Amino acid sequence: MSLRRALAVFIKEFQQILRDRLTFAMAVMIPVMQLVLFGYAINTDPKQLPTAIVAAEHGPLVRTLTTAMQNTGYFDVVMNGVSEAKADDAMLRGDVQLIVVVPPQFEAQLLRGQKPVLYVAADATDPSASANAVAALGQLSTQALRRDLTGPLRALNAQAPPFEVRVHRRYNPEGLSRVNIVPGLIGTILTMTMIMFTGLAMTRERERGTMENLLATPVQPLEVMVGKILPYVVIGYLQLMVIMGAAWLLFGVPMVGSGPLLGAMIGVFILANLAVGFTFSTLARNQLQSVQMTLFFFLPSMLLSGFMFPFRGMPRWAQWIGEVLPLTHFLRIVRGIMLKGAGLTELLPELGALLAFVLAVSVLAIARYRQTLD
Repeated sequence: MSLRRALAVFIKEFQQILRDRLTFAMAVMIPVMQLVLFGYAINTDPKQLPTAIVAAEHGPLVRTLTTAMQNTGYFDVVMNGVSEAKADDAMLRGDVQLIVVVPPQFEAQLLRGQKPVLYVAADATDPSASANAVAALGQLSTQALRRDLTGPLRALNAQAPPFEVRVHRRYNPEGLSRVNIVPGLIGTILTMTMIMFTGLAMTRERERGTMENLLATPVQPLEVMVGKILPYVVIGYLQLMVIMGAAWLLFGVPMVGSGPLLGAMIGVFILANLAVGFTFSTLARNQLQSVQMTLFFFLPSMLLSGFMFPFRGMPRWAQWIGEVLPLTHFLRIVRGIMLKGAGLTELLPELGALLAFVLAVSVLAIARYRQTLD
């Protein structure tokens, strides 16, 4: 064993790492990205959740309750005084997280000491997103009306509490985490595998020396892209069948909406990820760099899409980044169809975002492929 020879090999290897700028950049940027995302973007206690209030009356006690809800920091009343049907449609589209229903004669029953019921509907497709907000509502029943129940009404304060809060967890009544996680796994698995498979496809051609044969043919860049992508579309649907079978047989995840609609939406999502993988293949010089780029894209997709942590709990800048990622929109689609029974009308904004992403990345991939040919 010669330390001198080992040192020479060490210097040679370190020089190779420094020359591979992409690998060196990934080694530095991935830890930085993890620190930034986990330190600043991740929040397991989301606040300012969009809330709709359906009130049959608007007396002083109801106004006090509304103000007390907003003062907790968990509720952002974006719809007030709307009908229950309109609030339900907003929850189906994902525009509101909570619906608070004040029934008729609420104030009269409260003043008579009859302990009326305040109904709350929470979107439980992501149970962790509204758990703390629901817990805060339980505190309101004993604290919100203390200043109003004075004088002749002081006796009501002695009773605990003057009204009851009943919570209904919609789309996931038992609050099971697997009902939220398993549909999301469809998106995360497809994101990782589709990007990696396609990214490796072109770099493998380059490493094996078969790219020259491909360039000698009259195949156009778009034709190469389509030909490389289509086999992995088939593989993506095979993965979907495996995941869906496990979701139904092992975990009992419901399928409330349309299966064909879900299949069509997944097709668009697969194309989005394959376009990203093809773009990475035009940037990477070898398969290792392609895998590194895949991980660099996959990490923020996992953390900023709402799969692992509540999307509404993230700061605004992190939500802007998340809105660019296709996984964010796909999670809303797959949970909307499987758990809520949403149709194409409710999912059009998410579909439009996916199609725009596919178009933009495809144009970039074709442009990069032309430069690679030159």
